[in-house]
Amino acid sequence: FFVPHGLSTSMASRTNEDGSPRHKRPRYDDSDDDENTPMGEIVMVNVTGRDRVGITREVTTVLTKHQVEIMDLNQTVSQKKLMLGIVIRTPHGLDTSAMKKDLLFATFDMGLQVDITTIPHVEYEDWVGMQGQPQWILTLLARELKAEYLSAVTELLSKAQLNIATITRLSGRKSLFSRAGRATRACVEIRLRGEVNDEAALKDQIMKLCSNMSMDLSFQKDDIFRRYRRLAVFDMDSTLIQCEVIDELAREAGVYEEVAAITESAMRGEIDFGESLKQRVEKLKGLPESTLQVVAERLPLTEGARRLIRTLRRMGYKTAILSGGFTYFAHHLQKILGFDFVHANQLEIENGIMTGRVTGTVVDANQKATYLKEIAKNEGIDMRQTMAVGDGANDLPMLSIAGLGVAFHAKPLVRKQAKHQISTLGLDGVLYLIGVSDRDVKMIQTDAHGYFSE
Repeated sequence: FFVPHGLSTSMASRTNEDGSPRHKRPRYDDSDDDENTPMGEIVMVNVTGRDRVGITREVTTVLTKHQVEIMDLNQTVSQKKLMLGIVIRTPHGLDTSAMKKDLLFATFDMGLQVDITTIPHVEYEDWVGMQGQPQWILTLLARELKAEYLSAVTELLSKAQLNIATITRLSGRKSLFSRAGRATRACVEIRLRGEVNDEAALKDQIMKLCSNMSMDLSFQKDDIFRRYRRLAVFDMDSTLIQCEVIDELAREAGVYEEVAAITESAMRGEIDFGESLKQRVEKLKGLPESTLQVVAERLPLTEGARRLIRTLRRMGYKTAILSGGFTYFAHHLQKILGFDFVHANQLEIENGIMTGRVTGTVVDANQKATYLKEIAKNEGIDMRQTMAVGDGANDLPMLSIAGLGVAFHAKPLVRKQAKHQISTLGLDGVLYLIGVSDRDVKMIQTDAHGYFSE
């Protein structure tokens, strides 16, 4: 039967395999408990069956008649199947048999099943004490949700002694007639309770699990900052767009192979970014300024980029591009997607020709992190309310200081060091990591006239 928020009718679920308690806290003393204890009974009512309008009203009407206090409740509907759980405390001295009979008759008339269980005070207090336990969020992302994914994840959680409080689907329902070839998204958010003794070791196990399956897992502490982010910053090349701009410019200059090799080495962290930028830009010397527009017009946006930025902006986020690429292209994306801030490298151009140099401050790894902190400070935003997304080694500093740092389809070095990663979905998969469902996105992107644009 359905159990509200982790309350169990068996204390066995509160112990480890060796019988020791899962958590330490003062226990309720029930040595004097009997029918005369002026507390009334704690009763759990679980109602299941086909959903329809008015069920909760009928059940609570019966409970109102017997003047009970509701201690907890939870309700969910899946495939028109209702699961309603209510924990109540009866008035002292109430004959609960009459209440139980009324509930049985009321649910029978509605074609429902009801299970009514009396909970010992000691177990109820044990459950109440769980409120002090740390809470976590594990987000599972994939193109499709397979049973083997959930099986592997729940096995890992079980070994870590983490109790599942709720599982919520964030992705939309999948039609049996979905258009072939269309990119799909699947995501569930698992809310957990329990102590994590070695968070780094657990995240290492999560990474290994992801590497063996076509899914991503994000493990976060569930706190107010996770739910109320306010600033999102993004790398540009291979994050917002599906290419490296400098490689495209090199293609126009006829030096693509040479420049691409340096780019790859820099993104893997094998050579210093500043030196790699200097070497690559030198090879662009003599390229006409008009080439910038030619390349900008063919830049391919990353899957989900438009949907993500539009949604964040409508949610009130400040957004920024922090790029080791070039300002011309960053401003081009700013016009298309509506970013609030742009920081990138400025190509030096004289008489309409590229000189092979950059001017001003070089936007390298450390400078990206500096810009993130500056924007947050200027906007009055706590760093814990920021998130950063990037793919390369020069993104690691900003990913490490952001409240949520996401390695997006990143190089192995970056995936290993970043706290979170997305390698299976598009850029809009980031929305799932902040708890935004597909239903939320549709509501946010529907205008006052009821028109929806994705």
